[in-house]
Amino acid sequence: MTKILEALDILKQFNVPKKQQNERSALALLALLSLKEKDSWKDSKKTLIRVHDMMVFIKKEHNKTYAENSRETFRRQTLHQFEKEVGIVERNADDPSRSTTSPNTTWSVTDDVLEIVKTYGTSNWGQNLHKFLKKIKRTVVSYEVERSKNKLSIILDDTTVTFSPGKHNELQIGILNNFRKNFCPDAEVLYVGDTAHKMLYLNEALLKEINLKIKKHDILPDIVLLDRAKDRLYLIEAVSSHGPVSNKRLIELNEYFSKLHYKKIFVSAFPDFKEFKRHVNDIAWETEVWLSEIPNHMIHFNGDKFLKME
Repeated sequence: MTKILEALDILKQFNVPKKQQNERSALALLALLSLKEKDSWKDSKKTLIRVHDMMVFIKKEHNKTYAENSRETFRRQTLHQFEKEVGIVERNADDPSRSTTSPNTTWSVTDDVLEIVKTYGTSNWGQNLHKFLKKIKRTVVSYEVERSKNKLSIILDDTTVTFSPGKHNELQIGILNNFRKNFCPDAEVLYVGDTAHKMLYLNEALLKEINLKIKKHDILPDIVLLDRAKDRLYLIEAVSSHGPVSNKRLIELNEYFSKLHYKKIFVSAFPDFKEFKRHVNDIAWETEVWLSEIPNHMIHFNGDKFLKME
């Protein structure tokens, strides 16, 4: 058999989901192991590799070309299942605190996978496979627990809300703690998203009270706060990689929340001036800017009416 067919056979014996028993997944496994067509399975190596580099390896060593926009397919349709459903790969083994959206995200096989694939095609394979399949069920659970140690938590309405690691979510926690304390201390948290879980926190009781229904795929800002005493709705974008409240975003958010009578305050939040300067040309007029590094101040775009506490 060719290396691709052998890799596919291994995946089937690992009991990966049916949708991942395909050529793309087999090639991904070969790239993770740095295996070329003429290599022996005993030559497998544990390689920390980005999706882009994985595709380069596949093209060079296995003569299969994938378009650059296929990276998301590799992540969502192969690697995520390898990681969470089967437990045969690790994400960011070199730095578990790395953001889930980082372009430097690495993938690698587990040590157990490396050891067993080296015996593929030998008389030891069957016995090793049996032991591996029993152990792998426990590995998936323990891996999730290990990753949770690197997550970020905050308490909202007596509920502990846990974010995935990364600068974006560190900024979101800064907004919930410092922005709210300085500019709208009485505001209630209506909604919070997360880079790994869009619907991270929903204040169901408050949403029902103001008659706002939120669906999973709705176009929402990162954080929504409601100050009923001052009749204000704060729509906040946490800008660490994605854009601020642009003209297009302003129109979208105005339309989405058009049925609510509250005055809408649009805020683009940045970790620092450096990030702010990168996006300054895209910020819509009549919106606010908040910088986490100077949490007591706000910048108003246009006019002489600044956002005040009264």
